[in-house]
Amino acid sequence: MIETDVTPAPTTTSGPADGPTAGTTAGTTAGAAAVVDQNPTAPRPPSSASAAPGPGVIPAFAPAPPGEQRRVAVAGTGHRAGMYVGAVTGEHADVATLVAWLDPNPGRIDHYDAEVGAALGLDGPARLPRYTPDGLERMVAEQRVDVVIVTAPDHAHADLVARALAAGADVVVEKPLTTDRAGCRRITSAVAESGRDVTMTFNYRYAPRNSSLREVVRSGAIGDVTSVHFEWVLDTVHGADYFRRWHREKRNSGGLLVHKSSHHFDLVNWWLGDVPSRVYASGGLRFYGDRNAAARGLGPRPARGTGTTGDPFALDLTHDPRLRSLYLDAEYHDGYLRDQDVFGPGITIEDNLALVVDYRRGATMTYSLNAHSPWEGYRVAVNGTAGRAELEVVERGAVELDEHGNAILDPSATPGASARPSLRPEGERLLVQRHWEQPVEHPIPAGIGGHGGGDAILLKDVFRRHLRVEEDALGRPAGYLDGLRAVAVGIAANQSLVTGLPVTIRDLDLGADLSLTTAAPVAVR
Repeated sequence: MIETDVTPAPTTTSGPADGPTAGTTAGTTAGAAAVVDQNPTAPRPPSSASAAPGPGVIPAFAPAPPGEQRRVAVAGTGHRAGMYVGAVTGEHADVATLVAWLDPNPGRIDHYDAEVGAALGLDGPARLPRYTPDGLERMVAEQRVDVVIVTAPDHAHADLVARALAAGADVVVEKPLTTDRAGCRRITSAVAESGRDVTMTFNYRYAPRNSSLREVVRSGAIGDVTSVHFEWVLDTVHGADYFRRWHREKRNSGGLLVHKSSHHFDLVNWWLGDVPSRVYASGGLRFYGDRNAAARGLGPRPARGTGTTGDPFALDLTHDPRLRSLYLDAEYHDGYLRDQDVFGPGITIEDNLALVVDYRRGATMTYSLNAHSPWEGYRVAVNGTAGRAELEVVERGAVELDEHGNAILDPSATPGASARPSLRPEGERLLVQRHWEQPVEHPIPAGIGGHGGGDAILLKDVFRRHLRVEEDALGRPAGYLDGLRAVAVGIAANQSLVTGLPVTIRDLDLGADLSLTTAAPVAVR
């Protein structure tokens, strides 16, 4: 039986997509408590609490015809599912209705069923029908499901997506599309045989800062693109979290090159309107894990973070009511531990990675990912025949500790947090500099929601794309081919890590031609 929110063995970690983390102090304001659309350990930009997007950020949609709600089921009820549950019971309740849950863990289903009951104004839980993964086809038939939203762990995506399509439902799937070559081929076959629709939720496309860079490149302001440099750093709060849950085993997540970096590879594919062709990768596990801890002289450590204090790398599940309900209170059902030690044994993913990626029309990307940085954010430089564009984003300028030695997630909401001016202030800036000219700052409009202001905008397209007044000029909505192009880089990079050789993506035989079919091409020399 394919599991959705637990790993095959009880020694792994849990919960979909970018879930929470750390023996950390998360502020206690009402606004912070209400944020459920991203990892509680991830930085919280002002957009997370903003309801005032910049001009042109929100697409125009026609009113929804009364009574035309699509019937939605959620497959995988870990943390990331909360964003979709909140959307269907809130802003998008006029176009969608929840009709079923699918997960092997009844405790996590209980959590969301209670949330839905409260949202509907019931005296108790909604008592929606619930199914285990082996009952997916029965669920689609019995509940007349139109759309299955897949927020299960990555290793289960291919099975759930392919079976849902074959059963007659469309699919909305969290990144990554899948983790390996076999999964790619299974999904492409299911799409071809069923004719059903697959929506990829690449929310970073919708972050206004990333959309603004897309506008700059497409405008021709920097000429034909010749190369891209992309550096992403995850700090010791957010980055560490991938090493305490199910992601820590490559068989479950494909490693950070698939689970996390597929976001980044999709951005570059989308910015350039191009297709990756060859990948060379180098990297390893150099900070987390038991061997690295022993080499640095770290002494014995608790196997899990709950009950631990004074350790900035520990996650105490009792400090976050949502995490406690979804994981600590539910772990007796399946043995899944959400708070494993990041310096414990069994970690098989890398924490330092570097890639060289060639694109079909001639551009080259250099990419690096570090998962134990003292600050979090990213830098992108796009070089062209007429100039250069540079995007710099600081999402959290530093990780500070409280008086007990726990990491502070949100200093602005924590009394006693450092008031010293930062040399790395949080913010974003996009500079465009043409040859023989001074740089100019390209404006970035405000977004709404998590992930750089992109989540809430993405959800509008997920649930209302059929009501769009006009097509998206930036081509932000993504389908399964976009998902294939993104994971193709990570899958090729994982193979390169094993062989030490460059990998040609065409040789992977992912089951479909990755040639451009959805994005307008950008001239690249």
